[in-house]
Amino acid sequence: MMLATYFLFLSFFIQTPNYEGNWVTIDDETGVEKSIIKLYIENDTLFGRIETLLLEEDQGQLCTNCSGAELNQPIEGLIILKGLTRDGDQWTGGTILDPANGKEYQCTLTLNGTSDLNVRGFIGFSFIGRTQRWKRSN
Repeated sequence: MMLATYFLFLSFFIQTPNYEGNWVTIDDETGVEKSIIKLYIENDTLFGRIETLLLEEDQGQLCTNCSGAELNQPIEGLIILKGLTRDGDQWTGGTILDPANGKEYQCTLTLNGTSDLNVRGFIGFSFIGRTQRWKRSN
């Protein structure tokens, strides 16, 4: 009984990091906040949808550089993160779409604390790519 109580107590402190919710994207070159992305899980797979474009000049834009079903769709509402699966404390194995150029990249998400998210997009090998920092939205 004492052992069961210990494990129950311990489970409250050792929780899986929470990736779900709204995140503010920050341009890695300019430091400007650009959009709010909603991360959500369906069937053990993580997705991300652009909820709001924060810059006035971006609002109402279509994904003219995209292909397939995303071509000429409004950027707001576009699902840009697809197919990520949990790998320990990270989400990996999926893709991220850059609506600015219409290209898809392999993607890994890693929490840095509770309010910072490292979003790594790459082609082929993770070390050949770039990382953006997103912050949790209030």
